Amino acid sequence: MTAKVISGVEIGKEIRDEIKVGVDKLIDSGCKPGLAVILVGEDPASQTYVKNKEKSSIQAGMKSEQIKLPETISQKELLEHVEKLNNDVSIHGILVQLPLPSHIDEDLVIKSISPDKDVDGFHPQNVGKMIIGQETFLPCTPHGIMEMLERSGIDIAGKHAVVIGRSNIVGKPMGQLLLQKDATVTYCHSKTKNLASFAKQADILIAAIGKAKFVTDEYVKEGAVVIDVGMNRDENGKLCGDVDYDSVKEVASAITPVPGGVGPMTITMLLKNTLLSAEIAQREGKCSLLQE
Repeated sequence: MTAKVISGVEIGKEIRDEIKVGVDKLIDSGCKPGLAVILVGEDPASQTYVKNKEKSSIQAGMKSEQIKLPETISQKELLEHVEKLNNDVSIHGILVQLPLPSHIDEDLVIKSISPDKDVDGFHPQNVGKMIIGQETFLPCTPHGIMEMLERSGIDIAGKHAVVIGRSNIVGKPMGQLLLQKDATVTYCHSKTKNLASFAKQADILIAAIGKAKFVTDEYVKEGAVVIDVGMNRDENGKLCGDVDYDSVKEVASAITPVPGGVGPMTITMLLKNTLLSAEIAQREGKCSLLQE
């Protein structure tokens, strides 16, 4: 058995086409969704991510604003930039690209973004809403994974899902979203003993630990669905995930590749959250007239 490949490129395109329709509809009614991204410093990976976000938001027909700030910027000045965007009615989504320089308190910056514009889904208020199942902006990577599972026809209810990783960005919210769809969820992490024995029980296995090719076929039950969130470089400098793709694809029933799996879904869900924010703003009469 060779696993079915779950393509984030294909599913992402399907969702982006839906987003474009939603954006065009909003524009016709006089409201153009706007996404602002703040980039602090010159980190090459962050610059690439920000460039991709800008390109994707423009392709979706959204207003895109990019604010580049020096690495030496003070926390106070950064918070002032965030506050200005909080008050800008033409901006519906605010994203501060992480990681930030060590002299800046990331938690404080995340909390300073208006929950109504927190399209990353990181604000404690939105995290709380997610956990109790209220409508809110869901964290983009876990939300994208849920879309991949559902649009691939993978039934989640009653399945045993094992999440390897407990970060606030992926692991923790991932388990909560699976739980809301009636999966039985087990979290594993660096302190888990006999990790492979837990992983092998999974009907749905999510690997989000940042260790190249860590999950081999010995971790995977025959017929399991394997979602690889990792983005690493192997010994040859080639992009790879947390899953040893070549061995696991012979055991799993479905698998996401790296690249081309979860990655494209993250930016797609960021756009979806920005559209949702603009739709709410328009409903509440808070959307500005069209601004190019």
